[in-house]
Amino acid sequence: MASKGSDSNREQPPPLSIEIKATQDQFFVWREFVWGGIAGAFGEGMMHPVDTLKTRLQSQIIMNASQRQKSIPQMLRTVWVGDGLKGFYRGIAPGVTGSLATGATYFGVIESTKKWIEESHPNLGGHWVHFIAGAIGDTLGSFVYVPCEVIKQRMQIQGTSSSWSSFISRNSVPVKPRGDMYGYYTGMFQAGSSILKEQGPKGLYAGYWSTLARDVPFAGLMVMFYEALKDLTDQGKKKFPQFGVNSSIEGLVLGGLAGGLSAYLTTPLDVVKTRLQVQGTTIKYKGWLDAVGQIWRKEGPEGFFRGSVPRVMWYIPASALTFMAVEFLRESFREKTKNNNIVVSNLSIESKRSSVHEVREN
Repeated sequence: MASKGSDSNREQPPPLSIEIKATQDQFFVWREFVWGGIAGAFGEGMMHPVDTLKTRLQSQIIMNASQRQKSIPQMLRTVWVGDGLKGFYRGIAPGVTGSLATGATYFGVIESTKKWIEESHPNLGGHWVHFIAGAIGDTLGSFVYVPCEVIKQRMQIQGTSSSWSSFISRNSVPVKPRGDMYGYYTGMFQAGSSILKEQGPKGLYAGYWSTLARDVPFAGLMVMFYEALKDLTDQGKKKFPQFGVNSSIEGLVLGGLAGGLSAYLTTPLDVVKTRLQVQGTTIKYKGWLDAVGQIWRKEGPEGFFRGSVPRVMWYIPASALTFMAVEFLRESFREKTKNNNIVVSNLSIESKRSSVHEVREN
């Protein structure tokens, strides 16, 4: 009897380990959502001033087509003189909110989608899996991100109330509802309700398809480049193990490279999106194709890459910080899980010994 009791107790640890693994898998997606959201909001918050500069550069032809287009130093001085430091942080609330939603869906959906594609379509190449996963994750986040982007960009070009009032009076621009330009937005929620009231849902989702046209290839390319660079890094670690770095530093460098390259390649799509979203009720462009045609005829190839430098300047550190934060959180969780597994394993062994001892005594 003692022998049978002992054998039955020996078979208990495997089900325990399976239960632990199932719990970890269930929590896996949720922690990716949480970490992705935190990392996305962190990157946006840190780099918002550069994004404001980029938005101002890309939209200046909408605001005043008669004036000569300003360079980066000129626009930097304009914002600083007109609004000071807070002018660069105008629209940060909707920016962080949108990035939080996008980061959560981006990283949360990417990992689960990658696993599903790899299991259901094993013939697809690794880079295509990463591209599709990134595109799907960003598309889902667009339902929250686009309205936040519209609000953010309109607040960015307005600056402070004094500078906006000065611009309106200087250029004799009407700001009545359904007029040529929108009124001043005092905050994120007031801006959202104002746009909804004056233009309806269509106003909040202005440039939605152009946003997808920009972000789907951008998100796909960034994940693809990041994973490709990680593969190269892993090969380098095998050949030169003495030069290995921790995952946080690796995420910082590779994320920055992937983000910067993807940002530059998709700048023309970003220019079209920005102009469609900031034009308000002043319909300069009737749609995506009309915007592309007008930019090409009036500004040439240069018009499509307007703001490319601050865009790349924004995405290199923003992507670097985002991927670094995600890799840091992943690494920290792995260490915590590893330690917890050791404790659980020790407890199960002690429990097993107690059970065997009790059976033998009986």
